[in-house]
Amino acid sequence: MSREIVERLRARLLQGQRSIRNEYEQHGTPTRMLHSRSKLVDGILIELWQVTGMPTDATLVAVGGYGRGELYPCSDVDILVLLGGDADPALSERIQQFIGQLWDLGLDIGHSVRTVEECIEEATRDVTVQTNLLESRRLTGSQALYRHFVTGTTGCFDPESFFHAKRAEQEQRYNRFNHTPYAVEPNCKESPGGLRDLQTIIWIALASGLGTRWSELARHGLITREEVNALRKNERLLQQVRIRLHYIANRREDRLIFDHQEALAKAFGLKATKARRASEVMMQRYYLAAKKITQLNTILLQNLGARYQPLSSWQAHSLNERFQSLGDQLDIVDDALFERHPSAILEAFLLMEQHAELKGMTVRTLRALWHARKLITPAFRRDSTNRGLFLQLLQEPRGQTHEFRRLNQYSILGTYLPNFGRIVGQMQHDLFHAYTVDQHILQVLRNVRRFLMEEHAHEYPLMTRLASEFERPWLLFVAALFHDIAKGRGGDHSTLGMADARRFCREHGLSKEDNQLVVWLVQHHLTMSQIAQKQDLSDPDVIRKFVALVRTERRLAALYILTHADIRGTSPKVWNGWKANLLEALFLASRQLLRGKQPDQVMGISERQEAVRQKLRFFGLRPDSESAFWRELDTLYFLRHDADEIAWHTRMLYYRPRSEEPVVKARPSQVEAGIQVMVYTRDQQDLFVRLCAFFARMGYSIVDAKIHTTSNGYALDSFVVMDPNERDSYRDVIALIEHELSAKLARTDVVDAPSSGRLSRQLKHFPIAPSVSLQPDERGQHYILSIIAADRPGLLFLIARILAAHEVNLHTAKIATLGERAEDTFLVSGPLLGNSAKTVQLEADLLEALKI
Repeated sequence: MSREIVERLRARLLQGQRSIRNEYEQHGTPTRMLHSRSKLVDGILIELWQVTGMPTDATLVAVGGYGRGELYPCSDVDILVLLGGDADPALSERIQQFIGQLWDLGLDIGHSVRTVEECIEEATRDVTVQTNLLESRRLTGSQALYRHFVTGTTGCFDPESFFHAKRAEQEQRYNRFNHTPYAVEPNCKESPGGLRDLQTIIWIALASGLGTRWSELARHGLITREEVNALRKNERLLQQVRIRLHYIANRREDRLIFDHQEALAKAFGLKATKARRASEVMMQRYYLAAKKITQLNTILLQNLGARYQPLSSWQAHSLNERFQSLGDQLDIVDDALFERHPSAILEAFLLMEQHAELKGMTVRTLRALWHARKLITPAFRRDSTNRGLFLQLLQEPRGQTHEFRRLNQYSILGTYLPNFGRIVGQMQHDLFHAYTVDQHILQVLRNVRRFLMEEHAHEYPLMTRLASEFERPWLLFVAALFHDIAKGRGGDHSTLGMADARRFCREHGLSKEDNQLVVWLVQHHLTMSQIAQKQDLSDPDVIRKFVALVRTERRLAALYILTHADIRGTSPKVWNGWKANLLEALFLASRQLLRGKQPDQVMGISERQEAVRQKLRFFGLRPDSESAFWRELDTLYFLRHDADEIAWHTRMLYYRPRSEEPVVKARPSQVEAGIQVMVYTRDQQDLFVRLCAFFARMGYSIVDAKIHTTSNGYALDSFVVMDPNERDSYRDVIALIEHELSAKLARTDVVDAPSSGRLSRQLKHFPIAPSVSLQPDERGQHYILSIIAADRPGLLFLIARILAAHEVNLHTAKIATLGERAEDTFLVSGPLLGNSAKTVQLEADLLEALKI
């Protein structure tokens, strides 16, 4: 075939796609655009098939989304070359030529070449192949062969098995996306509430002979006319989102990533408001559509499943005069129940908590609940019965995680608590929350609930013990519900949330003591995390001040539980064992002080030294072997290091306290995946800068640093480093670190600055304004330097280099990374820090370096 034909078809395809895009920009109808591109590609494939001289007994079949007649701007074109028998070498070469020319045209082709018998065999084994062939469409070629193919593949379908397979497939897909449509960068095709949820229904309906349109499902009684309209409306929105994403990215892109959200909002003609960006307005619209689709998906799957196991086959068991159970489903006794007894709205969820055998609600119950949300009026919220039922939902011994998610899913929670309704679907552009505000709150509630479950005690044993011993633990659920409820209103959300929590507690009849606890927790839900990650926990004054704030063990335990649950509920990437260790250290030290121990007893220096001696005897060191080395160390060293670290340092250094060569030792971190590194060398200029440069060049992040100078002029520095990309086994690089860093420190040549690296795409679209604060500590001996900046490779090196240039000595470093946001705290000293002009210059230099 001549090159001119391929070029002509390619030009026709490009011109056709430009015309389709221009027309779409004018009419904005997604189905018209999808069918137009499908029809355009049809014509090109058919002509190419014919000019290639494909045999008349073969058939070209469109499958998958293309078979459905829907082609998104950059979607793959899935085809099946159907043969009547095995291909000979000449035919195989011709097919290969045909496929290659499709790629030359600029189409992304997904292709298979099979006989009818091979199709039937694969469809019998693989539900994915079954699904792909289900929506086949003949383009050209033998009609008889295609009829044989349809008859054969249809005959191998077992509708009931197919239903169960697709339902299991959806469950696996939901697991990949953490069962939520509310990720800050959702996938409009694959996430819960995405287009795949709708396609799954159509596939099952098609396999069951129920049609391919929503109106056909309505005629079969599976959905109502109102639900048909809701499906069409929200399907249209998701189709538009996906089409515009493809056009914006100029490739197949189904994720609403930060890079595209503003452009997408502009394409939809959305404008920013005083409180929200245009992208936030657009994303909230998307989340509401995804929420409705998950509701309708649940209803349709239950109705389709009822064809194979009808609810009428189950014997009804009365739960009370308003509700009954049908199998494992909660059912209302009549459709008008909620209109006659509005309090039954909350009672339905309470019964789900009280009856573990119930796994869901019948379709008519779900539909009635959706319509009944309008009955939750101010008068409903003031009713003492309803307030009592809502409290019972929090107080039951089980079920809060699932039922509060269900309350939110059907808009009951946000209607009963209007301020909660305002944060449903609200984005959090802080670069470390992975979910919308409402989903984060429910995730925190789930984490608190998990601490109360014995079967999960192995995950966080101390948390489980504290939660199980906590009197009236449901108060922690109330605090979880309100801790972030005031996000997005402007101002301090902790302070604003206090007012909401106080009002709720007063209206729902909580005692003064319980009211005060909940309000205090909402006010201080960030405090413990900030102290643990930013302040020196070896300083007795830090512990004293925190205990003065907490005042009681009950408050301490409550705040610890809520803080732990809150951090873990932000994102899977934010929580790690290092943060857990810091929180636990602060909790244990504070509890000891509350129990009457003196500050020096809390810090436990003598106890710590005795514990170290026992460890050293275990490793075979003779009594007093440590004495010479320990004489070079001051009290601060023993305060800042735990017994395990001190024992490790001592074993490595007791016999060489005046080593002429740098000593570098590394081992796997005892707390979290990472490496502990100890450096012992004669103190030298810019030592910390050199160490930061070394770790940055290796691609490691420093998460903790303790800098100490011995009385004999040696630097004894300790680090915990992690690989953010988890490329290698940490044990495999320990020898490399020890050898390479020792060699670097033995030379005093110029510092090798690390490369600046690439900024993440999130930071490009949501930059973080850096801030620097330098304040003297209460004793006036040191200064606390707090830095907030966009995290990126080599950040700590930049800071260290500027501190060295200003003759600032570093004593400790607390490195806290929250997603793309670095919040670092340093304890520093220096001769120039008392000079206000020099201090201003230091802050200015830091701010300049931290800009991106």
